[in-house]
Amino acid sequence: QVQLVESGGGLVQAGGSLRLSCAASGSLFVFNVMGWYRQAPGKQRELVASITRTGRTNYADSLKDRFTISRDNAKKTVYLQMNSLKPEDTAVYYCNGNTGMDYWGKGTLVTVSS
Repeated sequence: QVQLVESGGGLVQAGGSLRLSCAASGSLFVFNVMGWYRQAPGKQRELVASITRTGRTNYADSLKDRFTISRDNAKKTVYLQMNSLKPEDTAVYYCNGNTGMDYWGKGTLVTVSS
């Protein structure tokens, strides 16, 4: 069974940086695409960034200048580097992997203080 486990969340001041990690229980190549989503209190879950098996990336327009998604196939891990964080980035961040079916991690909380 595929498992995705996020880590790296926490409390950071506005302007700071965090790097989130998503560790997969098996090879990343089973996924057609992997992505990071976030859900802020009272809001719908939204796509932050995604990366395909071949490394092609896609970002939410409002985040592309500050966030970077990457993958390390040997470590079976996908990363989200988040810079210049703002209070509005506060959310639970979820890792997603799609094989035709969607797999989700349990999420990691990012809190950005002003």
